Amino acid sequence: MDEARRHLPEGYSIRLMTEEDYAEIAEICRRVYPTERPYTAEELAAHHRLFPEGQFVVIHEESGAVAGAHFTLIIWMIHFHLDDSWDELTAGGSFADHDPEAHTLYGADLFVHPEHQHHGLGKALTLATRELVAHKALWRMVGGSRMPGYGRLADALEPVDYIAKVKKAEVTDPVLTAHLHDGWDVVAAIRGYLPHDEESKGWAAVIQWINPDCPPPPDFDLTKLPRKN
Repeated sequence: MDEARRHLPEGYSIRLMTEEDYAEIAEICRRVYPTERPYTAEELAAHHRLFPEGQFVVIHEESGAVAGAHFTLIIWMIHFHLDDSWDELTAGGSFADHDPEAHTLYGADLFVHPEHQHHGLGKALTLATRELVAHKALWRMVGGSRMPGYGRLADALEPVDYIAKVKKAEVTDPVLTAHLHDGWDVVAAIRGYLPHDEESKGWAAVIQWINPDCPPPPDFDLTKLPRKN
């Protein structure tokens, strides 16, 4: 996690999640996702048991509190549809579909406590996962980006047009813009990724980061995945 540590602001550190973090993580989830059910201790324990090296937390050193987290698992994208929901991609949040023999690191969740946002913690967590991709010689990292700015423009713009404007910096989205600044590429707009995400009108962007040292073969291009709808 050397690269991630170099990008952390003073007063923060990054490490792997431990059992002692579970309660604080659940509380951050309640703050960041008020309409969603927070992770349970049992779910976080399952993530840790299945893939301990893929669960990261940032710590605010003065208080010792968890300031942010990034949870990942390794999956076979070929077993999914391009427009599958978060629940389908994470086996209902259990990470039971984690397969260490697969080639894609899936970013299931990245969140930062509201009191610690806008300090670059999200980027540091993202860099930690990219170091993991490089270390394991995986093909890529894939995620789903919320588009909370889309809701206020949904009557005037189709999702793909909204994404195009965000990419051109004509519109700033609170989440997608940050992902683009951190080097993610948008693959497609999908509906139903987080069905209760009213701010995004149920839409999300499939995003990916390709490992430049071990890119996927052409046959495994995400755009070739079938859609359900």
